[in-house]
Amino acid sequence: MANILILRFSAIGDVAMTVPVVDSLARQHPENRYTVVSQPFLSPLFANCPDNVEFYGVELKGRHKGIAGIRRLYAELRKNRFDAVADLHDVLRTKLLRLMFRFDGMKVKHIDKGRREKRMFISGKRRHPLKTSTERYADVFRSLNLPVTVVFRSVFGQGKGDISSIEAITGRKKGKWIGIAPFAKHPGKIYPIDRTERVVEYFSAQNDTTLFLFGGGDAEKRLLEEWSARYPRTVSMAGKCRLSDELALISHLEVMLSMDSANMHLASLTATPAVSVWGATHPGVGFYGYRQPSDYAVQRDLPCRPCSIYGNKPCRRKDFACMMQISAEEVIRALEKSMAFLPHS
Repeated sequence: MANILILRFSAIGDVAMTVPVVDSLARQHPENRYTVVSQPFLSPLFANCPDNVEFYGVELKGRHKGIAGIRRLYAELRKNRFDAVADLHDVLRTKLLRLMFRFDGMKVKHIDKGRREKRMFISGKRRHPLKTSTERYADVFRSLNLPVTVVFRSVFGQGKGDISSIEAITGRKKGKWIGIAPFAKHPGKIYPIDRTERVVEYFSAQNDTTLFLFGGGDAEKRLLEEWSARYPRTVSMAGKCRLSDELALISHLEVMLSMDSANMHLASLTATPAVSVWGATHPGVGFYGYRQPSDYAVQRDLPCRPCSIYGNKPCRRKDFACMMQISAEEVIRALEKSMAFLPHS
């Protein structure tokens, strides 16, 4: 029996992509114990993993802030007498942690993020799809002599999540349920809001369809509430439920419309189809949703695209043509195509 420490502190989508690997690993090596260290609000992602998976919350803005905080985290974790460390993050904090554990004589491995390959992809020198983040995570465990085949389906197994706690907001399911998450961290990853609104308007006019809107910040909440008030059968979920409830709700959707953002990965964790819109970034870099069909990515081939790995660079053309050339009708067709062969609820 081995006791394995797993480090991945952020971000939501990146942590979500570790779940299929951790779940598969725990089932294929049940003799071991695994402790995932991440931010406390992300614990629901691992709630349905096997019993040999534990979660440890890291408070990066609290007692684990700064170098002194990382030293405190190390002191807390080493009490568990781990046998090996799998660093799935490879940032300054986790580098410091793994250095401390290495001084203890512990076996330590970290992710190869493929930074050079990704830069080559963005520059146009390499165009075949790169290894996914999920496979890169799996490689870390393989380097610890823990072979793993990722066979995960959903955090809810073969079923759906329990939405009884939010049924007062969602109502009982009738007809089709579609999720729409129109936001992302960087402008180069956000489809024009007016066009997303046209998508909302189109589907809200269908009597058998209910739309659920997802977002986080104050400005996002205000906009989604406006849409919810303006369009029938449209419900804003922004700020109204916990992550565990959001996952459960997503599992009941026919499809999720998202950007290159966390909601694509949350949908992937519930075996829900995700139609995603891509601008500055590209699914071939390795951040595409787990087991999502490649043709569910809506994108435009342009000489200047992709221009960024993470979408955090300004548009060189100044016009975001990669997004502006995608019509609302194209997104609507992609959503309808994704639902064409689904059984009616």
